Amino acid sequence: MHSRQHLPNDSGDRMTTISAGGVPAGATSGSTVAPVLSIHDGALGFGGRTLWSGLNLEVAPGEFLAVLGSNGSGKSSLLKAILGQQKLDAGTVTVAGHPVRRGDRCIGYIPQQKIAAPGTPLRGRDLVTLGVNGHRFGVPTLPRSVKARVDELIASVGATEYASQPIGSLSGGEQQRLRVAQSLADDPVLLLCDEPLLSLDLQHQRGVSELIDARRREHDTAVVFVTHDVNPVLGMVDRILYLAGGKFTVGTPDEVLRSEVLTELYGTPVEVVRIGGRVIVAGIPHGDHHHDEEAV
Repeated sequence: MHSRQHLPNDSGDRMTTISAGGVPAGATSGSTVAPVLSIHDGALGFGGRTLWSGLNLEVAPGEFLAVLGSNGSGKSSLLKAILGQQKLDAGTVTVAGHPVRRGDRCIGYIPQQKIAAPGTPLRGRDLVTLGVNGHRFGVPTLPRSVKARVDELIASVGATEYASQPIGSLSGGEQQRLRVAQSLADDPVLLLCDEPLLSLDLQHQRGVSELIDARRREHDTAVVFVTHDVNPVLGMVDRILYLAGGKFTVGTPDEVLRSEVLTELYGTPVEVVRIGGRVIVAGIPHGDHHHDEEAV
C-alpha cells in the first residue's frame, strides 16, 4: 500500500513513493529542520490483531497532519503512544528529539468533546489554570504570573467573556475553546487533537479549527489531528495518514483521498467523490466506519 508525496530537492520537486514500511513519510532529501515527531518502524496491536506495523513517519514543525481511518484502526492508540501512555509493540517514537514520556510538557493535547454536566462547579478559567499549574505538587497557588498567563490563554481563544462562568453552563463550542487554551498552557511544540470537533455544530467546528490552525501558523507548532471527518479542516491539512485494516497510506489530501488509493487500502471497491469542496467516501465496508457512505 502506498501513496505519493512531493519531496523537494536541490533540482526542484519530484514525486516519491511512500510505502507502508518504507522511508519516513515526512523525510525530505535536503531537509535540515529536525522533525518534531518521529516514528520509526512502529507497530501496535490490540487483542491479537495488528492495528498497524512498519509505520515510519516524521512530522515537521508547523505541519498539519490529519489522521483518518476505520473505527478500531488505531487512531487514538497512535496518540496514546505519542503521549507515552501506550507502549508500541515494536519501533520507537521520539518527540522534539527525545523518547516519548508520560506528562511531556512540550506536547499539548485536546481531547474529544465531552459536555460537562450542568451544575459542574469548575469555572472555565479553572480549567485553563489546571493546564498552567495542575502538574505542580502541593497546595495550589495563583501568583500574579499564573493569573496573567491564564488571562492571556483565555483571550487567545476568544473566551474572556464567559471564562468566569461554571463550565457546565457553557455550550460545547465554548467548552472546547477553553480546552484549546488549556492545551497551549506550556507553549507546546506538538499539538495532539483527538476528534476535537466531535458533536460541535458547524460554526463551532470552524471556530475551533481556526484556533488550532492559527496556533500552528503563528508558532510553528506541529499538529496531529485525529478525525472521522476531514472536511472541516481540509483546507488546513498538509498531509493525511490513513489507517485501515492493519495497513496505512500517507500523502497529501489530493494523493490519499482518491478512489484507487482507498480501494487498495480497504481491499474492496471504494468511491471518493468531491462535491462542493467536500469529500464523500462511499463503499467503505460495514463495521469499518460509522456509515458505508460519509464525509471523511
